[in-house]
Amino acid sequence: MIFRGNIHQRYLVRETLMAIALVLLAFVALFSFFDFVEELRSVGRGRYDAMAAALFVVFSLPGLIYELIPVACLIGTLYALATLARHSEITVLRASGLSTGQLLTTLYRAAAALVLVTFLVGELLVPVADRYEQELKAEALNKTFAQQGFLSGIWVKDGRNFINIRNAISESYLENVRIYSFDDQNALQSVVEAKAAAFAERKGWLMSEVVRTTLAGERASVERLESDVWQSSITPDLLSVLMVAPERMSLYDLFGYTRHLSDNRQSTERYEIAIWKKIFYPLASLVMVTLALPFGYSHDRVGGVSLKIFGGVMLGIAFYALNGLFSNLGVINAWPPFASAAAPSALFLLAAGVLIWWVERR
Repeated sequence: MIFRGNIHQRYLVRETLMAIALVLLAFVALFSFFDFVEELRSVGRGRYDAMAAALFVVFSLPGLIYELIPVACLIGTLYALATLARHSEITVLRASGLSTGQLLTTLYRAAAALVLVTFLVGELLVPVADRYEQELKAEALNKTFAQQGFLSGIWVKDGRNFINIRNAISESYLENVRIYSFDDQNALQSVVEAKAAAFAERKGWLMSEVVRTTLAGERASVERLESDVWQSSITPDLLSVLMVAPERMSLYDLFGYTRHLSDNRQSTERYEIAIWKKIFYPLASLVMVTLALPFGYSHDRVGGVSLKIFGGVMLGIAFYALNGLFSNLGVINAWPPFASAAAPSALFLLAAGVLIWWVERR
């Protein structure tokens, strides 16, 4: 159990978790306020009012918490240890026989709870909240539900077909759909345009106002249909993952979409890196308490706590920046996904080990 241990271990765990919770609450409140001020710029456009802006910020809370937990863990642990050191409590505990390994193990008990919370928030809350967040804003501003970064809409490959979805009203109702079909020699065979497509269980996509253009050599024939059925491996579940950034998807969705890309011989590096990041990111709390430990051995009474908190903020920003930097570099340079995702935590863990070794030799 996380909280099993003697009195001083429970005391350290309690003080550390309270400090981390306080820092996390302060960060979430601060960033939520900034997000709300930013969203107020969109108030008055379409049906987007102050209530919709407030709901947008509420839906963004799980994502904020997920991103801020490691940073809050670092700063909160720094604050707790610096406060204990300032009151000479760390010195007393060490004089009583508490070794560095035992102190680190105790801090890991507190971090283990945060690892679990980070994983659950990232898997259960963030993907759902992000989808509701996008749906809310798209509906209020009368915008396309998702465009996957292209002005022309969503592009998806399905076997020898390339599908362009101009407007995704929801994952099961699409407007202005075009299906480009190619043969084995990569020659365009046909283009199907549909005004709308709605998904029906066991039937596929039911298209309306369909125009089918078939190419045969130098000839082209055009057929107009009131309705048609489009059988495809593209399903609402698959489209729903496109509404969320890879880093915000659940592992289940990431594995499913990566398999789809692989089956269609498309690049999967970005999503493979996202999978490994989802695995390693919760473990960052363990790295952060390791990094905070060396600072707990100093007991500067003048400006010590504030200086360490400032240092913790800088280290947290550096970790957040490196986490994004290595992900982008991994995609650009085709680095192994495992290495791209693990590098920031490995670098910080190495730095923590060097600091602990240095403090122990003093």
